[in-house]
Amino acid sequence: MDLLAGAGGLAITIPAFVVALLVIVTVHELGHYLVGRWCGIRALVFSIGFGPVLWSRTDRRGTRWQIAAIPLGGYVKFLGDADPASATADAGAIEALGEEERRHSLVGAPLLARVLTVAAGPVANFLLSIALFTATVLALGVPVREPVIGELRPLPEEIGPTAGFRPGDVILGVNGTPTPDLRALFDYAREADPAAPQRYRLRRGSEELTVEGPMPMPPLVAGVTPKSAAARAGLEPGDVILSVDGRPIRAFHQLQEIVAASEGRSLELGIWRPGEGRLRVTVAPRVMDLPDGRGGFTHRVLIGITGDLFFEPRRETPGPGEALLIGLGQTWSIILGSISGFVHMVSGAISSCNLQGPIGIAETSGQAAAQGLDSFVWFIAALSTAIGLINLFPIPVLDGGHLMFYAYEAIARRPPSEKVMRALTALGLSIVLTMMLIAIGSDLFCP
Repeated sequence: MDLLAGAGGLAITIPAFVVALLVIVTVHELGHYLVGRWCGIRALVFSIGFGPVLWSRTDRRGTRWQIAAIPLGGYVKFLGDADPASATADAGAIEALGEEERRHSLVGAPLLARVLTVAAGPVANFLLSIALFTATVLALGVPVREPVIGELRPLPEEIGPTAGFRPGDVILGVNGTPTPDLRALFDYAREADPAAPQRYRLRRGSEELTVEGPMPMPPLVAGVTPKSAAARAGLEPGDVILSVDGRPIRAFHQLQEIVAASEGRSLELGIWRPGEGRLRVTVAPRVMDLPDGRGGFTHRVLIGITGDLFFEPRRETPGPGEALLIGLGQTWSIILGSISGFVHMVSGAISSCNLQGPIGIAETSGQAAAQGLDSFVWFIAALSTAIGLINLFPIPVLDGGHLMFYAYEAIARRPPSEKVMRALTALGLSIVLTMMLIAIGSDLFCP
């Protein structure tokens, strides 16, 4: 496993994983706690982590706040709960409560109060995701519509000249093709002939000029997908791929074509890295399942990098409302993609290797943290969405299982029998454990 490749990797991976998990778990449990308190349900314990208690204090409401030794989750134990998961009620404790006290237990609270309290955990996860995505958009901004150069990226000489460009230049066209917006420039880049000189028509202030430059999308590594073939080969954002198996390339689409035709065969990449010069790495492309934009998936041979233009586009800070809409859209997109992926995985349309367990998530968190704060924050936001969604699955022991029981109670006008509850809870626990074993198997045995 790459996770265990060395102390340097572990030094980033373990803290990043723990921080991400603690943030997500704390927000999830705070959702349960705050809404439960608002509904009049008394919390006995608020725990971050499991196992031996390292620190605790009891507040004036009688809630014990604690940090436990194993930081792989957390829980809120409400009055009347027999276990931290609130899966079953403590019959003896409930019987010992007076009528008024029983109203302040989870099992004795009105149905709506229980529904709101249980649903608040996943909802808190979604709100955290929206907040983090929105904050990221406000901090980093969004590219302006026109192809305006914000900053030139470092490139080696053989990729093409960049001396004629200046920050603030507006690219009006390339080789006679108008580029009124960034989308038009990207469209041109995907079809551009790498053998042809690239002549750019620019607007600089009130002046128009023509300069020669590199391919609009050179073989530049703009981003590395965590746990991908590229990540495992050691590629980094900012690397420029100069050759594949000794064959020089000038455009990102050339690299895509070579990788797609490789059928998974290992490729030797000659790269240029800012500050280090020329290096060679070997990467083994892998078949990956990607959303096709129509609710399905397509199988593609990839190494796991994203490309970009030879410059960083100028950015502007959107208004809070626009940033919030972007944050909502990103969260919703992850929810839809996760549901689609799960359905296709269960049906066998895509491999179970797409499922990540704790080892894979830890590895991904470390790689995201290594790429910078914005990448790590995005990872936390995406993981928070996934955890919120998983908790809504109608499986006993998960929040969705509780909501399923409450739906039955609302329809039947009575809760399920204790015998049925225990049987379904045991079934739910076995389902969760089976899913966990499959995910860990994916971490350990999938390429």
